[in-house]
Amino acid sequence: MKTACSIWFLLCLAWLSCSAKDSGPFLLLTDHSGGNSDLGELRDLKAEWRDGRLELSTSGAERHAWAVIPAPNGRWDLSRRAVVSAEIVNTGAEPVGILFWVVGNHGWDAVVDVASVAPGESRTFSCDLRATFPDGTPKLNPGDVKQVQVMLGQTVLNSTKPRVSYRITKPVSVAVGGLKASGELPEWKRPPGRLDVPDVEIGPPAAGKRVRYQLEGDAGTGIYSVLNLPEDWRPGKKYPVVVEYPGNIFFVPACYSSGLPDQCVIGYGMTRGRGAICLGMPFVDRASKSPVENSWGNPDDTVDHALRMVAEVCARFGGDRENIVLTGFSRGALACGYIGLRNDRVAGLWKGIHACQHYDGDGWNGATMAGALERATRFKGLAVFQTDNSQSKFQAVMDAMKTDVTWVDSGLGAHATAMFLDDRPSTLQLREWFRALVAR
Repeated sequence: MKTACSIWFLLCLAWLSCSAKDSGPFLLLTDHSGGNSDLGELRDLKAEWRDGRLELSTSGAERHAWAVIPAPNGRWDLSRRAVVSAEIVNTGAEPVGILFWVVGNHGWDAVVDVASVAPGESRTFSCDLRATFPDGTPKLNPGDVKQVQVMLGQTVLNSTKPRVSYRITKPVSVAVGGLKASGELPEWKRPPGRLDVPDVEIGPPAAGKRVRYQLEGDAGTGIYSVLNLPEDWRPGKKYPVVVEYPGNIFFVPACYSSGLPDQCVIGYGMTRGRGAICLGMPFVDRASKSPVENSWGNPDDTVDHALRMVAEVCARFGGDRENIVLTGFSRGALACGYIGLRNDRVAGLWKGIHACQHYDGDGWNGATMAGALERATRFKGLAVFQTDNSQSKFQAVMDAMKTDVTWVDSGLGAHATAMFLDDRPSTLQLREWFRALVAR
């Protein structure tokens, strides 16, 4: 169920998204100052504005339901604020699991507050804008916040503690009010060397742009890749290509992952946006006519799309067929073997492979060790780089690939890709590995 907004709701959500105004000790993020046509995403929810609150409800959803409240003109500057909070009331008859996210721009991550709320219960949800990963790396640039995202799930009760299920099978409803940024802090300081990834745009490919790109036969469907031509791209020149697969859709307190090509940032971190074409790839099931957020889709369709997309990039934008590197995070890391070595034709594309936090053979969704060992023999490239993976677990697969392997620990301590956008030792080593590989 993907419900279209009513005209009344569109007007009210525009009210929500307008420019924030300073109100002394806090900043109202729902203060009306005029129209704003950016309505954000509404997924598997009905929504209505009533009595000063945004009411959200659904009777069913396969994998969460959510509403996005976008920042005006694409960003809120909350660099001097401590938290973003809202009062959320469970207005239904069933317990509901709520994830209240504040989401960053330009490749930054997200911060969250999560709780199960009983029928009739009201709770203040509060996100720490200065939250960090376990190693102290900031999750968010509070001066560049793009949206608040209210996500609902079914609360499952058991003998120990409630948990939130992705699926919603019973009617749930909440009311959201009092959205604000509060707490006055010294201005947030940006970590030195940290990269900002260009936003994904709708438009023609151009140097330095990340755009949604469809193959000719995919017009009219939701299947797309994210094409990033480097800042120094020029027609007629050849460039290495980094092909990247995203993680699974996975929204839990420790991980914000959409499952879409838009979230592919490893290639940009590997190349710093220069000297190579970066290509975020979808998992494909032609029957669904949309990117597959969860699992593999149809693996053969995914392989076919990859072959065609790489050929297109090489033919139209100067991709160098002799310098193509495959990378991925989580599900995408498993895909480096499960998809990338599925047959001899696709396996023959890759000069090197980089995988982050998982690899083919760990058993997820049919990626068995026996299958991984067979697929590994198809690799004809020169090198493999593993970030945050267990050497003891995957050494047998690497041995079957008969290639040079580098193992590093990023130190991030979380299931995320933030480590590739800073200058930590593991990332500097990956960048040097890539430069040396494409020079061979």
